[in-house]
Parts: sequence; C-alpha cells; structure tokens
Amino acid sequence: MELRQLSYFKAVAEELHFGRAAARMHIAQPALSNHVMSLERELGCPLFIRSTRRVELTRAGETFYDRCVRILSDIDLTTELTRAAGGSRIRQIRIGSIYPATMGMLPTFLAKIARKFPDVRIHIASGNTGEIIRGLETGQLNLGFIRPVENIGSLRFVSLAHERYYLAVGHANPLAAREEITIDDLRTQKIIAFSRQNLSFTERYFNEKFAEYDLTANIAFSCDDTYSLVSLVSAGLGIGFAPEWTLDLPNRGFELKKVSGIDFRIGLGIAWNREDPTAGRDDIVDIARSLARRGQAADRLQGQ
Repeated sequence: MELRQLSYFKAVAEELHFGRAAARMHIAQPALSNHVMSLERELGCPLFIRSTRRVELTRAGETFYDRCVRILSDIDLTTELTRAAGGSRIRQIRIGSIYPATMGMLPTFLAKIARKFPDVRIHIASGNTGEIIRGLETGQLNLGFIRPVENIGSLRFVSLAHERYYLAVGHANPLAAREEITIDDLRTQKIIAFSRQNLSFTERYFNEKFAEYDLTANIAFSCDDTYSLVSLVSAGLGIGFAPEWTLDLPNRGFELKKVSGIDFRIGLGIAWNREDPTAGRDDIVDIARSLARRGQAADRLQGQ
C-alpha cells in the first residue's frame, strides 16, 4: 500500500466521481481507477459502489476514508514539525471559519497574516464549530474561528469577541416603529428560530433562551442559517434574533431593535492545536490576541 494510493482514494471519496478526482490529482482516469482497484484487492473488500449514475462509499470505504484522512494529516503535520525544527518557513495556513459570523474580523486577521507572511498560501474552509474542531484535531486545519465549547480537549482557545444579537423585525411589522420593545411584546409574535437539527452552539443558546423567557410556543418557523432567518423576517413571516453584522447587508428589509431587559450575546474565538508548529507560532497567536484587544464586536446599537 502506497501513500499516493491513499491520496487517490481520498480524492475519489470526496469527489464521488472518478473523472473529477483524476483531474484534481492530475492523473489519467484509467490510472486512478487501477490504483483504487489495487487497494480494494489488497484490502479484500470493495471501497466504492459503482454504477453508471453515481459512485458511493461502502461501509468499509467510509471506515477507510476516516483512517486515510488521519494518516495523511499526520504526515502533513510531521512534515511541518520537521520543517519548523529545521528553521524552514511556513508554506501554508489552513483556517476554518464559521462563516458568516467572522465577517467582521476575518478580513482584518487575513490582512495581518498576509503582511506578516507574504509568501504563505492561505486556505479558508467554512464549517460549524464541531467540524472545525475535528479539522484541528486531525491536522486538516491550522487555526479555527469557533464558538466557545465546554470541552476543547487538547486544543488551545483565545476568546476574541462576544457578538450581540438583536431582534430582527420586518419593515411592515408594527414593532419596527416602536421605540421600546419588551419581552411581553414578543408573546403575540411568530418567532423564527434556528433549526434544532444541527445542534450548534447558536441553536442551543437560543433554544435555552426561548425556554427561559417562555417563548418556545411562539416558534413557528425554523431555518439553518442567518441569511435564511433575515429573509423570512423580511418577508413578514415572523420575527427573529439576528447578529449585529446583518446591519451591513444591502437592501435589507428589516430593522434590528433592542428588547428591554435582555442582552443576547454569543462568544467567538480562535482555536489551534498546541502540537501544530504553524498555528502555535507566537507571532500568529499575537495577531489573534490583537483582534481580541481591539474588540471587533463593538456595540453599534448602543445609545439608540
């Protein structure tokens, strides 16, 4: 079994298409197929279900894929550790981001990284907090912008900001013209909430808050992301809580309003694997800490 065979298999497993995987790996499709079939013969079981319409991983293929990701990531990490020990420069930084929550600070962070390391390639991968943590643990990512978690294991974490959430109200909703809104005003409204399916930090936070303020029965719609939430609000289907960065959305059909007596905030920070020589460099960590000191999540609605 050769390392290049693992790389070829991983490409097919992620593309689920031999043609696209071959193009990605810069190899002829017949040669790629032969490498995968050679792996299957060596393992004694099929890794893919092939048909004229699609390619799927078998259960054995799924297991083999998970191990391949770890093996190849360990090799990458070992390579970087060796380069760092030998005084070589960083070649690539892979950053995980819970987009669009990082819209306010990610550009600043990337600009500082680019100035500090002008020859370094930067790759950005979007995902939720759980996915980014797994990427950091397996070495697929060097840094990750994530929500706070109770158990971060072997990773290190720096808190950067606490993003405020305000009530999003459509222009046609009578609440949009109100100077003061209370919790009682929300009890007559249909609430748009984030879906419970993903069980992300944000979803759990608001599920707990709606239960605390006896608003769970008012939830009429759910969605998976902030853009969908403000679209439903703009369409007049209900109200919902949206982060302050949505103020910058063009042609928005909603207002962000304070609700008296509540202060909804969700943390955001940056995490890295302490064994990663790229992310663990003092100069990169200092850039992250400087973002925290600047307070990127300033309260732009204060005093309104």
